[in-house]
Amino acid sequence: MPRAGLTPDAVVDAAIAVVDAGGPGALTLAAVAGRAGVATPSLYKHVRNLAELRQLVTARILDELADRLGTAAMGRSRDDAVAAVMRAYRGYVVEHPSRYASMEQSADDVRFSEAAAERLLGVIFAALRGYGLDGPDLVHATRCLRSAVHGFAILEAAGGFGLPEDLEASYERLITLFTSGFSGPRV
Repeated sequence: MPRAGLTPDAVVDAAIAVVDAGGPGALTLAAVAGRAGVATPSLYKHVRNLAELRQLVTARILDELADRLGTAAMGRSRDDAVAAVMRAYRGYVVEHPSRYASMEQSADDVRFSEAAAERLLGVIFAALRGYGLDGPDLVHATRCLRSAVHGFAILEAAGGFGLPEDLEASYERLITLFTSGFSGPRV
């Protein structure tokens, strides 16, 4: 019988806490069990294995991102919406670098994270549709947005920007470069 109070969500909460405290490499079933105050075998009543737990953690992170980006974009359109999405995305990565780094990037096994990924994509698609994008153009723009934000935020979180110029100013220039690309002809 599962321990009272221990649920799949509580197991994911414990896993997120382990990642936040020790980084992605710290995520083990033993560490999660210790954080949850149970023996490791007790976790198997809630998750099948570490791979499934990683997928559940990824789904949680994608949900958190979708919530944050959706809130940021709410009531905005075009450049304002996209800039808000880009700022919120970067903010999440910088606030939670270990959590973000632990997110599974592979599309191989999406059983638990597919709905969360679709939700996140929906938020980004909605912001970009303000430019009249659809079909392949929408997909390409989404990939470009994700690459720009991901690259900048990962470098920032890792301390990869050593020059003295203001990071906020650099990021605002990145946003301007990205959004200004929609005012000319599409390539």
